[in-house]
Amino acid sequence: MSTATATDLLTVRDLRVDFAGPRGRGAVPAVRGVDLTVRRGETLGIVGESGSGKSVTALAVLGLLPGTAAVRGSVRLDGRELVGLPDRELAAVRGRRIAMVFQDPLSAFTPVHRIGDQIAEALRIHQPLDRAAARRRAAELLDLVGIPDPGRALDGFPHEFSGGMRQRAMIAMAVANDPDVLLADEPTTALDVTIQAQVLDVLRTAKRETGAALVLVSHDLGVIAGMADRVAVMYAGRVVETAGVDELFARPRHPYTLGLIGAVPRLDARGGPLVPIPGAPPAMAELPPGCPFAPRCPLAEDRCRTAEPALTGPDGAAGHLAACVRADELAARRAAPAEVYPVPPVPPAAPAPPRAERGPVLRVSGLVRTFPVLKGSVFRRRAGEVYAVDGVELDIRAGETLGLVGESGSGKSTTLYELLNLAKPQAGRIEILGQDTAGLTRAAAHRLRAELQIVFQDPMASLDPRLPVGDVIAEPLRAQRAPRELIARRIPELLRQVGLDPAHAARYPHQFSGGQRQRISIARALAVRPKLLVLDEPVSALDVSVQAGVLNLLQRLKAELGPAYLFVSHDLSVVRHLADRVSVMYLGRTVEQGEVSAVFDRPRHPYTRALLSAVPLPDPAAERSRTRILLAGDPPSPTERRTGCAFRTRCPVYAALDAAPRARCEQQAPPLADASPGADHAAACHHPPAG
Repeated sequence: MSTATATDLLTVRDLRVDFAGPRGRGAVPAVRGVDLTVRRGETLGIVGESGSGKSVTALAVLGLLPGTAAVRGSVRLDGRELVGLPDRELAAVRGRRIAMVFQDPLSAFTPVHRIGDQIAEALRIHQPLDRAAARRRAAELLDLVGIPDPGRALDGFPHEFSGGMRQRAMIAMAVANDPDVLLADEPTTALDVTIQAQVLDVLRTAKRETGAALVLVSHDLGVIAGMADRVAVMYAGRVVETAGVDELFARPRHPYTLGLIGAVPRLDARGGPLVPIPGAPPAMAELPPGCPFAPRCPLAEDRCRTAEPALTGPDGAAGHLAACVRADELAARRAAPAEVYPVPPVPPAAPAPPRAERGPVLRVSGLVRTFPVLKGSVFRRRAGEVYAVDGVELDIRAGETLGLVGESGSGKSTTLYELLNLAKPQAGRIEILGQDTAGLTRAAAHRLRAELQIVFQDPMASLDPRLPVGDVIAEPLRAQRAPRELIARRIPELLRQVGLDPAHAARYPHQFSGGQRQRISIARALAVRPKLLVLDEPVSALDVSVQAGVLNLLQRLKAELGPAYLFVSHDLSVVRHLADRVSVMYLGRTVEQGEVSAVFDRPRHPYTRALLSAVPLPDPAAERSRTRILLAGDPPSPTERRTGCAFRTRCPVYAALDAAPRARCEQQAPPLADASPGADHAAACHHPPAG
């Protein structure tokens, strides 16, 4: 255990949190002896998989855990003990000395009070301000975090703000009283990558303006690499490694940290399998003896299973610490993740003919879908339209993976629904395997549906909880009236194909982990051997270690079975890893598309360039050297159909133009044009970069 020094602002020693378990089962540990030190002005990043104890640790520091939690150990702020402090005294510390930025600001704000009133209340609790002064200060804080027209924003309710604006307002309230420590618990998890970049920039500004130390809890190693000075890696309720950010990423001393780094797809690298961490984190109520990571660790020995290793290091408490008996060996080897973890081989795909010679699987041109905006409670009347999809172009050939990317609200999901509807679109044309959906009969649509299957984002919501997984997988086959003998043969075959035990076909979805449930969803979709598999954010809800295994599976299935994929994702690193081509959407329109290396290495649309610049890299040196393109504000409302280029209100290129070129952007919608004749790279921009 390390001792506090004069520069230590927040010290956590042997922190333990137990939650009351079910009747007769005793307490369940959530945090097991955590030691943390936060120095003045620094940023400490805390990473780990779901259930590792990150958020519980942050909430325990502020005393915000429910009454069912028992907290032991020591939390000292500037030498003052916070554990066991009376509620009245602890309330004086919250917001004034330590402030919290929560993961979900919509639930953290009171929905029935205006944003300005809530920030002013936080100010007046800790400072002798009247209402007018508190309101003026609240406006200054909203301006500090980059909310446009802060005087007007004060009177808005939380639900009237976008997700990014709500998180900015939450940061404004957190820094209102110039706290010494900011605790940010997954502050960017639910945000688009462009909004994430804005929020992280606001956190940097808040830290700089207040001089506060920052404790940043995140599952995103790229965010930690770019923000943190030091990192603590948590597993099974305990810190298993801690070091300076450059040292930890360059020379990890714990196999778990090495596995996390190897499991992350990178924007600056493409191809090859990722390094998955086998198994799943242990249930906290049933921790194995010895090291909790031993059942998943490729370096585990007999001694790992007898006693849990202490957090130690060669340089003492202030250096690089790891809770592993083979830490010195791992550091000396400086092994790559693939040299330590078994990486499943991905069979090479069969040689494919040139793209122009491959048959079309999906063609979409000029797709439009609007929804009416209705007003009135008794007599409903149309008051406008939502232009959800307003000019989408897609082209997928046999055996090809097309990544569809864009911010929330760009029209990705609506586009998928139009494809899966297998009916005549409002406007435009959809062809699936050469058949125009506008002219399909019911029988033809039923036959075509077997060629087009979908894997949803949330497998728990898409799998029927009342059916064993064998019946879930059999559903598409029964819908196509397949013979019973074929169904009985296909179920174990499909389970083996996705890496699951056929003997588990009688189990129910809730008996599987999240990654296993997604594998079941994939098996269900593959049951009828579709030509096109639509993957709607299939790994966004999974931990990075589980995500790696699912992405490897998709690569292997594509090589073995040859289906085409339409892969929808907000994570451009995942798209870079998996896709052959990419299509970028903004406000319902396709703004750029082409071969993935061409689009990612030489983006021609300013929106694509901003998206790519906002994606964090799990490499501290590379992350610090990058130039960010921060887009102004949020995407405009899809209820307004703008003339000209829809992106110009946020476009840095448009902002730098003279009056005459601007007029073209304002009056003419740019067509989706190829960079050169025959090139597989098109962009809808009047002013693409030269070359």
